[in-house]
Amino acid sequence: MGNTIVLPKYSVGVGDRFAHQAKAQLQACLLAAAQGAEVVPVWNKSNREHTIIGSLPTSTRAAADAAVKELGWTSPYFLDADHINLKTVDKFIAPCDFYTIDVADDIGKAADAAAVEAFVARHPELQGEIRIPGLDEPFHTDKAFVTSVAQKYLAAVLEAGKIYRHIEAAKGVGNFVTEVSMDETDAPQTPVELLLILAAIADEKIPIQTIAPKFTGRFNKGVDYVGDLAQLTREFNSDLAAIAFAIQQYGLPANLKLSVHSGSDKFSIYQPIREAMARFNAGVHLKTAGTTWLEEIIGLAEAGGDGLALAKEIYAEAYSHREELCAPYATVIDIDPARLPTPEAVSHWTSAQFTSALRHDQKNPAYNSSFRQLLHVGFKVAAKMGDRYLNLLVANEAVVARNVTENLFERHIRPLFLGK
Repeated sequence: MGNTIVLPKYSVGVGDRFAHQAKAQLQACLLAAAQGAEVVPVWNKSNREHTIIGSLPTSTRAAADAAVKELGWTSPYFLDADHINLKTVDKFIAPCDFYTIDVADDIGKAADAAAVEAFVARHPELQGEIRIPGLDEPFHTDKAFVTSVAQKYLAAVLEAGKIYRHIEAAKGVGNFVTEVSMDETDAPQTPVELLLILAAIADEKIPIQTIAPKFTGRFNKGVDYVGDLAQLTREFNSDLAAIAFAIQQYGLPANLKLSVHSGSDKFSIYQPIREAMARFNAGVHLKTAGTTWLEEIIGLAEAGGDGLALAKEIYAEAYSHREELCAPYATVIDIDPARLPTPEAVSHWTSAQFTSALRHDQKNPAYNSSFRQLLHVGFKVAAKMGDRYLNLLVANEAVVARNVTENLFERHIRPLFLGK
């Protein structure tokens, strides 16, 4: 792959809504390095978040570079233009070196009939019996099946190719990491569908290093996985087998790996993923974006005084605007309104009561996943507070940073990359 920028085997997407926690996040990666695992940070922030907060991708770059310099980090690190498309990519071109190309909106769009026909003709190997090493059973396909999968996914892959070439024209070949995101769709892709998608991506000459398929079950924001764990484990293993096969078959980058979106706090899936990675000698990219902001709130509440008062105020505001805050995230949250405490009740809480309800500790009887999810989508409230919120982060930096580092290392990096 020459001088191409290569994403290492283990990487963690560390979102930082307000660009204040880069050092605390990097500290978690340093702790992993000290225990023998290179887990590289990928700071990601979507166009939607930048728009809500009023920030620019250059601020994310500045925060990441400053943290790396201050803490003496010598491994690679990246800045992800998260969930971009042709309309939104341009402002991310200069500061970013990782692009999550999101083509979910194009899944199911009719591709040109001639393009579908050409794809089917180009890939006779995808018809008949397909044996993928590592999978017990072969797949049986026919022309009709390959045509139907192409009709569903080819338009999306062609759009990804367009976006990729737009970035490549500006940045040059090999100067960035490409991920293709297919996760925001109605049904999980089967391993053989994933193989067909990878064949189409190879045809488009997109050198993808990570792919985000849709998995079975619910990947709700900031809470644990909900779904059939055995099924997810089978899927994850099958996808790794399909990727290894596609690398051999289609000459895709050797480090191509799965990306798990909304991967933060999915504690029950880390062990199965760890075992699957060991079995296939594979890596993973785990996106843990929004929980950093929750750790900021936990830190402020823990600090007491003005910090706790502001945390309560943010909750009260989120509670009174819960419908509009939840609407954009409706498919990735499950909030039980009956379990939401009233702002009046919360106004009397101690620091310990607030942090116990919010911190993702399932052993704590006071933990409240509905409370947590509402605050997760409530970052808009803090964004509107501007300097009031940011100044309190600075004033309480030590306690906030401790929570951010501990959450990322102890609850995410350690179980997934180091084992308990």
